[in-house]
Amino acid sequence: MSILDNIVIGAGQAGLSASYHLTRLGIPHVVLDADAEPGGAWRHRWDALTMRDVHGVAELPGDTPPPRDEQRANVAVPAYFAAYERTHALPVIRPVHVDRVVDDGGVLVVTAGDQEWRSRTLVNATGTWTQPFLPHYPGMETFLGEQLHTVDYPGPEHFIGKKVLVVGGGASAVQFLGALAPLTETVWVTRREPVWRTDDFTPEAGAAAVALVEQRVAQGLPPQSVVSVTGLMLRPQEREAERLGAYAARRPMFERIEPDGVRWADGSFERVDVILWATGFRPAIGHLAPLHLRSEAGGIRLDRGGRGTAAVADPRVQLVGYGPSASTIGANRAGRSAATGVRRALESSPASAVPVV
Repeated sequence: MSILDNIVIGAGQAGLSASYHLTRLGIPHVVLDADAEPGGAWRHRWDALTMRDVHGVAELPGDTPPPRDEQRANVAVPAYFAAYERTHALPVIRPVHVDRVVDDGGVLVVTAGDQEWRSRTLVNATGTWTQPFLPHYPGMETFLGEQLHTVDYPGPEHFIGKKVLVVGGGASAVQFLGALAPLTETVWVTRREPVWRTDDFTPEAGAAAVALVEQRVAQGLPPQSVVSVTGLMLRPQEREAERLGAYAARRPMFERIEPDGVRWADGSFERVDVILWATGFRPAIGHLAPLHLRSEAGGIRLDRGGRGTAAVADPRVQLVGYGPSASTIGANRAGRSAATGVRRALESSPASAVPVV
């Protein structure tokens, strides 16, 4: 079987950016994507999410992103990604759900069912959307109402007439409250007191926040989201929810879940119809387990003090959309870094590549 110079796993923003830069460097590769169509995680966002609502889609290299208007994000972004793949003739193969990556005598073997690809290097761009984090609380299996995670969110109209408990202290929870509070009754709970940002989010502030995430990755700790260190800010579309008191009435976590609601620490009970878990995601890296990239601290340590994309345990493997690059702008920039890292790894390898047709 022919051996590629590189395989990219995932065709979201980070994967497409990496593929673009690999192509420019003349590095033979393929991009394996689990979805049947272009768009990555954006294909699975709720219909009510518009381009005006999202944090902003950083433009892919050599292109311009969709405008921030009233287009549905789950339509506009996939169309943008699809056009980008065509324009730059990126070698995407789909649908391919990668099961595992192993080292076979110095060659990385990527398997997906009965399919197999072999490569000298790897760029992992699988993101987090497929790994929603759902914490366990006593009694949650007894709840008779709906329990939904961010990945299941059907849009605000679904919740009209229902009392919704929103769990989580991140940007998604804030956005859900902004959409739901003007339509129905909400209760907000978080494990910690929310930290609100009162000053402008300048480029310098953004760089400082990313640096904190880089420090964790450099230590081999599991990464935290950038927003966890930037603090929370309200957008204009969330001001009505603020006026209604949706954010001021935040409560600490409940003690347990009961069939019709939750029991608070003081023993009081609150009836709710829906529990909406805005509790985030974890990196989708289970298929990399056979490579033993994790440190004793539980995360994957990256080079250059956490600012790079190469795994310290195996520089043949680049991770984009992980740690400091797990954001739209960060993922795009990481694509260039990953392609450069692939070239370095190949230059240090004694064998030359054989392209796969």
